[in-house]
Amino acid sequence: MALKRNGRTAQYLISLAVSLAAISAGVSVYWSTPMIPKFHSHEAAIEITQEEASWVASLSTPGYVVGSLASSFVVDRFGRRASIIASAVPMAVGTIILQIATKAWMLYMTRLIWGFSTGMFMTVSFIYFVEIADKEIRGKLSVAIRFMFNFGSFLVVSVGSFVSYTTLNRMLIVLPIGHFVACWFIPETPHFYIKEGKVEAAEKSLQLLHGCKDQNSRLESLRSDVKKQTRRPGTFKELFTGKQYRRAIVIVIGIKTTQIMSGSLPIQQYAGLIIQESHADIPLSAALISFGAVRFVAGIISSYLVDKVGRRPLLIVTYICTGVTLIIVGIYFYFQEVVGIDIETSSPLRYIPFVGVFLSISLSTIGYDSLVYIIPAEIFPINVKSLAITYLNIYGGLMNFLAVKGFQNMRDWTGLYGVFWYFAAFALLGGTFSFFMAPETKGKSLREILIELQGDLYEEPEERKLNGTKGDVQNRGVKESCELTELACKNEENNRNSTGDS
Repeated sequence: MALKRNGRTAQYLISLAVSLAAISAGVSVYWSTPMIPKFHSHEAAIEITQEEASWVASLSTPGYVVGSLASSFVVDRFGRRASIIASAVPMAVGTIILQIATKAWMLYMTRLIWGFSTGMFMTVSFIYFVEIADKEIRGKLSVAIRFMFNFGSFLVVSVGSFVSYTTLNRMLIVLPIGHFVACWFIPETPHFYIKEGKVEAAEKSLQLLHGCKDQNSRLESLRSDVKKQTRRPGTFKELFTGKQYRRAIVIVIGIKTTQIMSGSLPIQQYAGLIIQESHADIPLSAALISFGAVRFVAGIISSYLVDKVGRRPLLIVTYICTGVTLIIVGIYFYFQEVVGIDIETSSPLRYIPFVGVFLSISLSTIGYDSLVYIIPAEIFPINVKSLAITYLNIYGGLMNFLAVKGFQNMRDWTGLYGVFWYFAAFALLGGTFSFFMAPETKGKSLREILIELQGDLYEEPEERKLNGTKGDVQNRGVKESCELTELACKNEENNRNSTGDS
């Protein structure tokens, strides 16, 4: 028991180190949230137009796509640990460019490079945690990444609302340094070592992570699982033509699509604009800090609930509650923009958009915004895991870019009420999809999850035939043993009868 506790302690410490690196990712993504109002009010040290500001807000996403794609080439060649450490390099490069930026295109470069770093880090880190953590705390440790990511966003929004453009940018220099140092001491995963044939290194990694001196049973089980999962190639063709992956592909695409199109990222990026349009008497800095704080607190709640309540219930409840909340916000803007009702300044109804955005950010962070990263890392086998997550992130990045960049266009076309009703429809669709399709992975080993999703396809036809043959042999052996036992009993009885007659 003491050894197991030591293993859990190691897992928590490693989680803390990697999660610290997630702070820089959160800062880089949400840097534009406090900066866009400064661009609009000409408080920044660089002059850009509103159109250029929209590009600054959205260009992190294409960088995220490229970073995810790059991770698929390095994560299986150089390992999970090396990939996580390497993601600090583009973060540092982007931060340096930001310090000397005098034109809009230099800000574009910074956002693209930061996005590259974030895409690489977020893709690899969830694979890393799924492979090192015990099944009882796998969800909690994985959500810790999103928790610290949210803390980074809270940090940049809170500080950025009160300090100057130049001061904030100079403060960011420490982040990539902290990222690199924190992750330098983390171990490689035993799955990667087994995949590379490094059995002794895998055994040492298992001893560190799980605290057991005798790892023979766990090691042999891991070798068997990795061998099964890597018997087929990790190629694009294999991923999209293999029958055993189809259910997993449908699940992650459905969750990813509804997560993005329910508007969590556009709402957060344009939260300041939404509050201004609602005419609520709330200081913009206070509103932005409130949104950052609620994401931080919601991340704590999510890390507690994900291994207590389970993934599937969280998905269903948060999707549906978010949908209802966004419908109400849409109704408010419909009366304001279409009906033309001017709500009095003293009326508490003016705070409906603020409360609605507040609730939608809370719910999405507790549920689907966090789980959309965990579930894909759990339901794909090791041979296609990095490839599947990479393509999912590319798809998600493109959808996020369209959602953020198209927010303003949709607002011009339908008004804010139409935007919120559009997001609400996808949130309700996400709840319905999760009810019928989402698996429950809480408390299950990766092997159990794959068997549940793939069924008989988890094993090759030859293995199934061999297992069947073994079963037949065992059954025949039991039957023959019973027959021999019965015959021996009859002989013994006959001998007794013969003795009695004599």
